Amino acid sequence: MNWKQPKVYAVKHRNEAVIAASRSGGIFTALSDQVLSSGGIVYGCVLTENFEAMHIRADNAEERNRMRGSKYIQSKLGDTFKNVKTDLNAQRNVLFSGTSCQVAGLKKYLGKEYDNLLCVDIVCHGVPSHKIWKAYLSWQEQQNHSKIVRVDFRNKKDFGWRDHVETVWFENGKSTSSRIFKSLFYGHTVLRPSCYECPYKSVMHPGDISIADYWRIEIAASEFDDNKGVSLVLVNNEVGARLLDKVKDNLIIKETRIEDSMQQSFKAPYPRPANREQFWADFSYKPFDYVARKYGNYGFVNNLRTFCRNIKKRIVK
Repeated sequence: MNWKQPKVYAVKHRNEAVIAASRSGGIFTALSDQVLSSGGIVYGCVLTENFEAMHIRADNAEERNRMRGSKYIQSKLGDTFKNVKTDLNAQRNVLFSGTSCQVAGLKKYLGKEYDNLLCVDIVCHGVPSHKIWKAYLSWQEQQNHSKIVRVDFRNKKDFGWRDHVETVWFENGKSTSSRIFKSLFYGHTVLRPSCYECPYKSVMHPGDISIADYWRIEIAASEFDDNKGVSLVLVNNEVGARLLDKVKDNLIIKETRIEDSMQQSFKAPYPRPANREQFWADFSYKPFDYVARKYGNYGFVNNLRTFCRNIKKRIVK
């Protein structure tokens, strides 16, 4: 049973390479390493070669590593719930990671508590329409006259943890970085209707542990603020507390205050934008270039930002 108030921590993995490969501070790697070391199974979201988000089953670190990083689209679960139940009934330790609604859905499907199940829910901003993501990728291929071979929703390596820049790499060797999809996402017009009424936009979550980027770390624990990535960890019950205790030697960890850690996702769902209907009318009847310029800040401002970033990179080199 979850506590009435979670315990809150700022967390960084002690291995700098793990932090560099992770979206935030590497807490997911630490937790899943513990499960894998016991012969357990990890379920989480990966980006497929077709750039679709999909939950997979991993029994080794190599497959688990594919789950690192942000995917700002809804994952396909397929037979995941069924497979989780099979593993649990076979007495395998299982870590399931997903959004709060996916964790709640899994628990509803299972219908009872399992001592060998650990649920880690990812604090979610909201889920954008898959149509927008596919249209964005298709438009990028048209703009760059080449097939996409790799995407990064948030390129921490080149732009740091705090910034939110998506980078797309192409078959012809080119790459482009922008905030177009990010602008569409944070404009909230592309979110699923259910996200405007999400019951998990609070500090209370269905997982044993909830994880997120630690925005406001400069207030909660300024010594962690190095722009390399910090995990915000909410421990929601005794199961989560025991798991975190098992991996603490691999972490730099500090207990913090929830009052210093409040994000919009801990307060209320993002409201339905007044221009949502207009956005979808434009998306349905206008070319994506129009949508990118009107809603995605594509054009002069984005080009100026790109130019300034390139100049800064040259100066640093």
